[in-house]
Amino acid sequence: MTNIFSDTIVALSTPPGAGAIAVLRLSGPAAIELTDGIFFGRRLSEQPSNTLHYGTLRNGEAILDEVVVGLFRAPHSYTREDVVEISTHGSDYIIREVLALLVRRGARLAEPGEFTKRAFLHGAFDLAQAEAVADLIAADSALQHRVALNQMRGGFSRELKDLRQQLIDFAALLELELDFGEEDVEFADRSGLLRLLTHVQTVVQRLLRSFELGNVIKNGVTTVIAGRPNAGKSTLLNALLNEERAIVSAIPGTTRDFIEDEVSLEGIKFRFVDTAGLRDTTDEVEAIGVQRTRQRVEQAAVVLYLFDLVTATPAEVAADTAALPVPSGATLLLLGNKLDEAKPETVAAFQQQFPDLVLLAAAPRTGLEELRQHLLATVRREGLDASSATIVTNLRHARSLEVAGEALVAVQHGLTSGAGTELVAADLRAALRALGEITGDISSDDLLGSIFTRFCIGK
Repeated sequence: MTNIFSDTIVALSTPPGAGAIAVLRLSGPAAIELTDGIFFGRRLSEQPSNTLHYGTLRNGEAILDEVVVGLFRAPHSYTREDVVEISTHGSDYIIREVLALLVRRGARLAEPGEFTKRAFLHGAFDLAQAEAVADLIAADSALQHRVALNQMRGGFSRELKDLRQQLIDFAALLELELDFGEEDVEFADRSGLLRLLTHVQTVVQRLLRSFELGNVIKNGVTTVIAGRPNAGKSTLLNALLNEERAIVSAIPGTTRDFIEDEVSLEGIKFRFVDTAGLRDTTDEVEAIGVQRTRQRVEQAAVVLYLFDLVTATPAEVAADTAALPVPSGATLLLLGNKLDEAKPETVAAFQQQFPDLVLLAAAPRTGLEELRQHLLATVRREGLDASSATIVTNLRHARSLEVAGEALVAVQHGLTSGAGTELVAADLRAALRALGEITGDISSDDLLGSIFTRFCIGK
């Protein structure tokens, strides 16, 4: 597919102030011609693709900058259009002047995500891969990077397209039966279709189950630090973040609202949340904080219940943890703090009642490494760092998979109950549409606009 766009776009691909060099990228049918009009060096229209050229950019006789220009001819470029990348010095003034000059000569500024949108429309990759580009840019942990890269390289798409093609083959036979409806013939093997549906449903449900994992990978493992006032929650948060993020005070009830920040442990992102101390209080503001603590506990993947080894008793800890609204499937870890101040016999009593207790001293930062290893072991038991299987991280994909799964169940029910071919074919078409929306085999302008406007300018 060529010449879908009649215009040529330009954008700054390197944010201003990001470094000594800025890169301006043009894409479109006039990209080379436009650049030739301001570039003094070798004539780009006469040069081969995938080459670099040194010269100057000029506005009339005035030299704007000495630059290196990269030339990529269609279809051997990111967008599969003619692309020119101009590497200039990173001066804000130079960037503004060059962009303005190119716009005056006929280019227009790119919309958010338009380069990737053009790449998708020209068949460089499918919609799921295009969305993975944004995920790759946003990745701030090794695991996020690995999952996004796998999706961008087509791992998820290949799996879906193979399943969809098998369903299309059966759907074609059902549609053929409808064409010969008056002759009462069957072209599609019903038993074979049922076997295929069982297989496809198994894959769809596996992918849906992986979304819970993918959501954690994308947004981090929500880890709530809960406990009574003055247990050392804010001190622990500061120690884990290695910075003074939360206010630490001996006055009970200092933390009135939650404070959260992220830490990457061996490539897995944890979102730690420091919360208000759990206690009965007549202070209206503190009571709101306690209520919010319980709400955050209900949303957590991991709850760290921190208590003071010096002042707490095993009975109090047991009662407090029993009252915590820890969600089903979440992990509760008990942390005994102020180990450096506690009596050995007190520590032994806690260990006897709570064998999995993690001991630490948050202020001098003792025992933090053991806590980190416990956290990593918790998520690894859930297979969070597995990189071989396909993991769904996109909410849009998960919703489409849910729709496809429901439609496939309807197809199975129709086949086993003897429903008419037209009803079975309609449900199968619904499943195919839902799967096709993930990869962009079926898409609308509204869908594409919603996806690509979330990209950054220049990508």
